[in-house]
Amino acid sequence: MNREKKIETEQVDAVTPPPRARVTPEFERKKDYLTGFLAGEKQQEPKGGAGSDLQASVVEVLKSIYDPEIPVDIYELGLIYGVDISEDGDATITMTLTTPHCPVAESMPGEVELRVGAVPGVGDAEVELVWDPPWDPEKMSDEARLELGML
Repeated sequence: MNREKKIETEQVDAVTPPPRARVTPEFERKKDYLTGFLAGEKQQEPKGGAGSDLQASVVEVLKSIYDPEIPVDIYELGLIYGVDISEDGDATITMTLTTPHCPVAESMPGEVELRVGAVPGVGDAEVELVWDPPWDPEKMSDEARLELGML
């Protein structure tokens, strides 16, 4: 009963990341069936491209994601460097974090990818995390500065 158990460990240099899940054209995204049913008409998904309604929808979703340490959304904080929407509706978000040692460095890009991928009309969402140019407080919008008492 008091036997000693031996725990074996294995040292590895690297682990291959799992493949990213992609929404293919053959797969029809399931919508809330009650929305269309109760309205009696099919909702039209926004068209892609720069300056489109789809890009505006993606920006609205980004404005709903908050930095856990700062009470300002990531868009107004200046962490989003670019929102590119292809004609096919694929979204590429170029973003950074306040510092590479940010506590949410592992989870924030994944959350952004999931939330943007859930926007109606977006086929695929990809987040490119960049460190150049580095983030600084000058990248914050006036609304963010006002919220933080920096104006």
